[in-house]
Amino acid sequence: MPLRWGIISVGLISSDFTTVLRMLPCSEHQVVAVAARDLSRAQEFARRHDIPKAYGSYEELVRDPDVEVTYVGTQHPQHKAVDLLSLKAGKSVLCEKPMGVNAAEVHEMVAMARSRGLFLMEAIWTRFFPASEALRSVLAQGTLGELRVARAEFGLNISLSRVLSRAQAGGGLLDIGIYCLQFISTVFGGQRPEKIFAVGRRHESGVDDTVTVLLQYPGGVHGSFTCSITSQLSNTASVNGTKGMAQISRCWCPTELVVNGKQKEFPPPPSSNKVFNFADSVGLCYEAKHVRECLHKGLKESPVIPLAESELLAEILEEVRKIIGITFPQDEH
Repeated sequence: MPLRWGIISVGLISSDFTTVLRMLPCSEHQVVAVAARDLSRAQEFARRHDIPKAYGSYEELVRDPDVEVTYVGTQHPQHKAVDLLSLKAGKSVLCEKPMGVNAAEVHEMVAMARSRGLFLMEAIWTRFFPASEALRSVLAQGTLGELRVARAEFGLNISLSRVLSRAQAGGGLLDIGIYCLQFISTVFGGQRPEKIFAVGRRHESGVDDTVTVLLQYPGGVHGSFTCSITSQLSNTASVNGTKGMAQISRCWCPTELVVNGKQKEFPPPPSSNKVFNFADSVGLCYEAKHVRECLHKGLKESPVIPLAESELLAEILEEVRKIIGITFPQDEH
Protein backbone atom coordinates (compact mmCIF):
# COMPACT_ATOMS: atom_id res chain seq x y z
CA MET A 1 0.00 0.00 0.00
CA PRO A 2 1.32 3.47 -0.82
CA LEU A 3 1.90 5.93 2.00
CA ARG A 4 -0.40 8.92 1.39
CA TRP A 5 1.29 12.25 2.09
CA GLY A 6 -0.14 15.70 2.71
CA ILE A 7 2.33 18.56 2.19
CA ILE A 8 1.95 21.51 4.56
CA SER A 9 3.52 24.76 3.28
CA VAL A 10 4.65 25.42 -0.28
CA GLY A 11 8.16 26.78 0.33
CA LEU A 12 11.37 25.67 -1.34
CA ILE A 13 12.08 22.65 0.87
CA SER A 14 8.47 21.41 0.55
CA SER A 15 8.84 21.62 -3.22
CA ASP A 16 12.05 19.57 -3.15
CA PHE A 17 10.56 16.96 -0.80
CA THR A 18 7.49 16.63 -3.04
CA THR A 19 9.71 16.25 -6.13
CA VAL A 20 11.52 13.41 -4.36
CA LEU A 21 8.28 11.68 -3.31
CA ARG A 22 7.10 11.76 -6.92
CA MET A 23 10.37 10.12 -8.04
CA LEU A 24 9.75 7.14 -5.74
CA PRO A 25 7.47 4.26 -6.83
CA CYS A 26 3.81 5.34 -6.71
CA SER A 27 3.06 1.92 -5.20
CA GLU A 28 5.00 3.15 -2.13
CA HIS A 29 4.44 6.93 -1.90
CA GLN A 30 1.66 9.21 -3.12
CA VAL A 31 1.20 12.93 -2.55
CA VAL A 32 -2.56 13.34 -2.21
CA ALA A 33 -2.90 16.94 -0.97
CA VAL A 34 -1.08 20.20 -0.37
CA ALA A 35 -2.00 23.16 1.81
CA ALA A 36 -0.86 26.77 2.03
CA ARG A 37 -2.36 29.70 3.88
CA ASP A 38 -3.10 31.19 0.45
CA LEU A 39 -5.27 28.93 -1.76
CA SER A 40 -3.85 30.27 -5.02
CA ARG A 41 -0.31 29.34 -3.93
CA ALA A 42 -1.46 25.85 -2.96
CA GLN A 43 -3.22 25.45 -6.33
CA GLU A 44 -0.12 26.59 -8.23
CA PHE A 45 2.04 24.12 -6.23
CA ALA A 46 -0.50 21.35 -6.92
CA ARG A 47 -0.43 22.06 -10.65
CA ARG A 48 3.37 22.06 -10.71
CA HIS A 49 3.63 18.75 -8.84
CA ASP A 50 0.46 17.08 -10.19
CA ILE A 51 -1.20 16.82 -6.76
CA PRO A 52 -4.96 16.09 -6.82
CA LYS A 53 -6.07 18.34 -3.95
CA ALA A 54 -5.07 21.85 -2.86
CA TYR A 55 -6.26 23.56 0.32
CA GLY A 56 -6.15 27.18 1.44
CA SER A 57 -5.71 26.26 5.12
CA TYR A 58 -3.76 23.68 7.08
CA GLU A 59 -6.93 22.78 9.01
CA GLU A 60 -8.62 21.56 5.81
CA LEU A 61 -5.68 19.35 4.89
CA VAL A 62 -5.47 17.59 8.25
CA ARG A 63 -9.22 16.88 8.08
CA ASP A 64 -8.76 15.09 4.74
CA PRO A 65 -9.27 11.34 5.40
CA ASP A 66 -6.99 10.45 2.46
CA VAL A 67 -3.95 11.98 4.19
CA GLU A 68 -2.04 9.52 6.41
CA VAL A 69 1.10 11.55 7.16
CA THR A 70 1.84 15.25 6.96
CA TYR A 71 5.17 16.69 5.90
CA VAL A 72 5.60 20.00 7.75
CA GLY A 73 7.86 22.36 5.80
CA THR A 74 6.77 25.64 7.40
CA GLN A 75 9.21 28.12 8.95
CA HIS A 76 10.58 27.31 12.41
CA PRO A 77 8.05 29.23 14.57
CA GLN A 78 5.08 27.52 12.88
CA HIS A 79 6.31 23.93 13.45
CA LYS A 80 4.69 23.49 16.85
CA ALA A 81 1.20 24.69 15.92
CA VAL A 82 1.12 22.69 12.67
CA ASP A 83 2.51 19.51 14.26
CA LEU A 84 -0.06 19.69 17.07
CA LEU A 85 -2.83 20.37 14.54
CA SER A 86 -1.80 17.28 12.55
CA LEU A 87 -1.48 15.05 15.61
CA LYS A 88 -4.86 16.17 17.00
CA ALA A 89 -6.37 15.16 13.65
CA GLY A 90 -4.82 11.69 13.98
CA LYS A 91 -2.10 12.15 11.36
CA SER A 92 1.48 10.91 11.55
CA VAL A 93 4.01 13.74 11.17
CA LEU A 94 7.41 14.28 9.56
CA CYS A 95 8.51 17.74 10.70
CA GLU A 96 11.42 19.67 9.22
CA LYS A 97 14.25 20.37 11.60
CA PRO A 98 14.47 21.98 14.07
CA MET A 99 11.29 20.38 15.39
CA GLY A 100 10.76 23.33 17.74
CA VAL A 101 12.25 26.72 18.52
CA ASN A 102 13.02 25.61 22.07
CA ALA A 103 12.85 22.53 24.28
CA ALA A 104 9.39 23.30 25.70
CA GLU A 105 7.89 23.24 22.20
CA VAL A 106 9.50 19.89 21.39
CA HIS A 107 8.41 18.38 24.73
CA GLU A 108 4.82 19.43 24.00
CA MET A 109 4.82 17.85 20.53
CA VAL A 110 6.39 14.62 21.79
CA ALA A 111 3.89 14.39 24.66
CA MET A 112 1.00 14.84 22.21
CA ALA A 113 2.34 12.17 19.82
CA ARG A 114 2.85 9.71 22.66
CA SER A 115 -0.55 10.35 24.27
CA ARG A 116 -2.29 9.76 20.93
CA GLY A 117 -0.11 6.82 19.88
CA LEU A 118 0.97 8.55 16.66
CA PHE A 119 4.23 8.57 14.70
CA LEU A 120 6.30 11.77 14.90
CA MET A 121 9.80 12.32 13.53
CA GLU A 122 12.18 15.24 13.16
CA ALA A 123 13.40 15.40 9.57
CA ILE A 124 17.15 15.33 10.20
CA TRP A 125 17.79 13.92 6.72
CA THR A 126 21.53 13.48 7.31
CA ARG A 127 20.92 10.48 9.59
CA PHE A 128 19.48 8.45 6.71
CA PHE A 129 22.25 8.85 4.13
CA PRO A 130 24.10 5.58 3.44
CA ALA A 131 27.37 7.27 4.48
CA SER A 132 25.83 8.05 7.89
CA GLU A 133 24.66 4.43 8.23
CA ALA A 134 28.19 3.28 7.38
CA LEU A 135 29.64 5.59 10.04
CA ARG A 136 27.28 4.14 12.66
CA SER A 137 28.50 0.64 11.69
CA VAL A 138 32.15 1.73 12.05
CA LEU A 139 31.39 3.10 15.53
CA ALA A 140 29.42 0.00 16.57
CA GLN A 141 32.23 -2.33 15.44
CA GLY A 142 34.82 -0.45 17.49
CA THR A 143 37.01 0.15 14.43
CA LEU A 144 38.26 3.45 15.89
CA GLY A 145 39.06 1.99 19.31
CA GLU A 146 38.05 3.96 22.39
CA LEU A 147 36.53 7.24 21.28
CA ARG A 148 38.16 10.47 22.37
CA VAL A 149 36.82 13.46 20.43
CA ALA A 150 34.31 14.43 17.73
CA ARG A 151 34.38 17.67 15.78
CA ALA A 152 32.12 19.30 13.21
CA GLU A 153 31.99 22.57 11.30
CA PHE A 154 29.23 23.98 9.17
CA GLY A 155 29.38 27.53 7.90
CA LEU A 156 27.95 29.33 4.89
CA ASN A 157 27.45 32.96 4.00
CA ILE A 158 23.65 32.86 4.08
CA SER A 159 21.75 35.97 3.07
CA LEU A 160 18.24 34.48 3.37
CA SER A 161 15.99 36.92 5.25
CA ARG A 162 14.48 34.01 7.22
CA VAL A 163 17.89 32.99 8.60
CA LEU A 164 18.68 36.56 9.68
CA SER A 165 15.27 37.10 11.33
CA ARG A 166 14.85 36.87 15.09
CA ALA A 167 11.06 36.70 14.62
CA GLN A 168 11.55 33.60 12.44
CA ALA A 169 13.93 31.99 14.98
CA GLY A 170 16.82 32.34 12.55
CA GLY A 171 20.53 32.18 13.22
CA GLY A 172 23.18 29.54 12.78
CA LEU A 173 22.39 27.17 15.65
CA LEU A 174 18.85 26.17 14.66
CA ASP A 175 19.44 26.32 10.93
CA ILE A 176 22.78 24.58 10.43
CA GLY A 177 24.34 24.06 13.87
CA ILE A 178 21.81 21.27 14.47
CA TYR A 179 23.60 19.23 11.75
CA CYS A 180 26.87 19.47 13.69
CA LEU A 181 25.18 18.67 16.99
CA GLN A 182 23.35 15.64 15.61
CA PHE A 183 26.70 14.31 14.32
CA ILE A 184 28.28 14.57 17.76
CA SER A 185 25.18 13.01 19.29
CA THR A 186 25.44 10.14 16.79
CA VAL A 187 29.06 9.54 17.81
CA PHE A 188 28.29 9.49 21.52
CA GLY A 189 25.11 7.44 21.24
CA GLY A 190 22.55 10.11 22.09
CA GLN A 191 24.01 10.58 25.58
CA ARG A 192 23.40 13.76 27.54
CA PRO A 193 26.53 15.91 27.86
CA GLU A 194 27.72 16.57 31.42
CA LYS A 195 28.97 20.08 30.65
CA ILE A 196 28.22 22.61 27.90
CA PHE A 197 30.49 25.54 27.07
CA ALA A 198 29.88 28.07 24.30
CA VAL A 199 31.07 31.35 22.85
CA GLY A 200 29.31 33.23 20.10
CA ARG A 201 29.01 36.35 18.03
CA ARG A 202 25.63 38.05 17.72
CA HIS A 203 24.46 39.23 14.29
CA GLU A 204 23.20 42.81 14.09
CA SER A 205 19.71 41.37 13.45
CA GLY A 206 19.72 39.76 16.92
CA VAL A 207 20.28 36.13 15.91
CA ASP A 208 23.42 34.07 16.51
CA ASP A 209 26.01 34.63 13.80
CA THR A 210 29.02 32.42 14.54
CA VAL A 211 29.08 30.04 17.51
CA THR A 212 31.54 27.50 18.90
CA VAL A 213 30.32 24.86 21.35
CA LEU A 214 32.22 22.37 23.52
CA LEU A 215 30.35 19.40 24.98
CA GLN A 216 31.83 17.13 27.66
CA TYR A 217 30.35 13.63 27.84
CA PRO A 218 30.63 10.90 30.48
CA GLY A 219 34.03 9.25 30.55
CA GLY A 220 35.93 12.41 29.64
CA VAL A 221 35.19 12.26 25.89
CA HIS A 222 34.14 15.47 24.24
CA GLY A 223 32.74 16.98 21.09
CA SER A 224 32.98 20.45 19.64
CA PHE A 225 31.39 22.28 16.75
CA THR A 226 31.38 25.67 15.08
CA CYS A 227 28.55 27.01 12.94
CA SER A 228 28.34 30.30 11.08
CA ILE A 229 25.85 32.10 8.84
CA THR A 230 28.37 34.72 7.67
CA SER A 231 31.48 32.64 6.91
CA GLN A 232 32.27 29.62 4.78
CA LEU A 233 33.79 26.89 6.97
CA SER A 234 35.25 23.48 6.11
CA ASN A 235 31.82 21.81 6.51
CA THR A 236 33.43 18.55 7.59
CA ALA A 237 32.92 16.30 10.60
CA SER A 238 35.30 13.82 12.18
CA VAL A 239 35.60 11.42 15.09
CA ASN A 240 38.90 10.22 16.58
CA GLY A 241 39.60 7.22 18.76
CA THR A 242 42.62 5.34 20.06
CA LYS A 243 42.81 3.31 16.83
CA GLY A 244 42.10 5.94 14.21
CA MET A 245 39.78 8.46 12.69
CA ALA A 246 36.64 8.66 10.54
CA GLN A 247 35.74 11.75 8.55
CA ILE A 248 32.86 12.94 6.40
CA SER A 249 32.86 15.98 4.17
CA ARG A 250 29.69 17.97 3.47
CA CYS A 251 28.48 17.05 6.95
CA TRP A 252 24.80 17.81 6.24
CA CYS A 253 24.51 15.46 3.21
CA PRO A 254 27.50 13.08 3.27
CA THR A 255 28.24 10.98 0.20
CA GLU A 256 31.67 9.71 1.25
CA LEU A 257 33.26 8.32 4.39
CA VAL A 258 37.00 8.15 5.05
CA VAL A 259 38.04 5.63 7.73
CA ASN A 260 41.73 5.50 8.64
CA GLY A 261 42.66 6.92 5.26
CA LYS A 262 40.43 4.59 3.23
CA GLN A 263 37.76 6.43 1.28
CA LYS A 264 34.38 4.94 0.36
CA GLU A 265 31.92 6.71 -1.93
CA PHE A 266 28.14 6.57 -1.49
CA PRO A 267 26.83 8.29 -4.63
CA PRO A 268 23.34 9.81 -4.36
CA PRO A 269 20.51 8.18 -6.31
CA PRO A 270 20.00 9.43 -9.88
CA SER A 271 17.64 12.40 -10.03
CA SER A 272 16.73 11.97 -13.73
CA ASN A 273 17.15 15.68 -14.51
CA LYS A 274 14.66 16.80 -11.85
CA VAL A 275 14.99 20.45 -10.86
CA PHE A 276 15.64 21.13 -7.17
CA ASN A 277 15.85 24.37 -5.19
CA PHE A 278 18.72 23.06 -3.07
CA ALA A 279 21.70 21.03 -4.21
CA ASP A 280 21.58 17.37 -3.17
CA SER A 281 17.86 17.41 -2.28
CA VAL A 282 17.53 14.04 -4.03
CA GLY A 283 18.92 12.69 -0.73
CA LEU A 284 15.58 13.48 0.92
CA CYS A 285 14.43 10.14 -0.50
CA TYR A 286 16.28 8.28 2.27
CA GLU A 287 14.22 9.83 5.09
CA ALA A 288 10.98 9.44 3.10
CA LYS A 289 11.65 5.70 2.68
CA HIS A 290 12.49 5.43 6.38
CA VAL A 291 9.17 7.00 7.42
CA ARG A 292 7.31 4.47 5.28
CA GLU A 293 9.31 1.59 6.81
CA CYS A 294 8.55 2.81 10.34
CA LEU A 295 4.81 3.15 9.65
CA HIS A 296 4.77 -0.21 7.87
CA LYS A 297 6.18 -1.78 11.06
CA GLY A 298 3.71 0.06 13.28
CA LEU A 299 6.43 2.12 14.98
CA LYS A 300 5.49 5.36 16.74
CA GLU A 301 8.96 6.88 16.42
CA SER A 302 12.15 6.37 14.46
CA PRO A 303 14.90 4.19 15.95
CA VAL A 304 17.40 6.34 14.00
CA ILE A 305 16.29 9.72 15.38
CA PRO A 306 14.18 8.79 18.42
CA LEU A 307 11.99 11.42 20.05
CA ALA A 308 14.10 11.48 23.23
CA GLU A 309 17.07 12.52 21.11
CA SER A 310 15.07 15.27 19.37
CA GLU A 311 14.18 16.52 22.85
CA LEU A 312 17.84 16.38 23.92
CA LEU A 313 19.06 18.24 20.81
CA ALA A 314 16.50 20.97 21.52
CA GLU A 315 17.61 21.20 25.16
CA ILE A 316 21.29 21.53 24.20
CA LEU A 317 20.61 24.16 21.53
CA GLU A 318 18.50 26.15 23.99
CA GLU A 319 21.22 25.95 26.67
CA VAL A 320 23.82 27.18 24.15
CA ARG A 321 21.59 30.13 23.25
CA LYS A 322 21.24 30.95 26.96
CA ILE A 323 25.02 30.89 27.42
CA ILE A 324 25.63 33.28 24.51
CA GLY A 325 22.59 35.46 25.26
CA ILE A 326 20.36 34.78 22.26
CA THR A 327 16.60 34.64 22.87
CA PHE A 328 13.57 34.32 20.61
CA PRO A 329 10.00 35.54 21.23
CA GLN A 330 8.96 31.90 21.84
CA ASP A 331 11.28 31.73 24.87
CA GLU A 332 9.13 34.27 26.73
CA HIS A 333 6.05 31.99 26.92
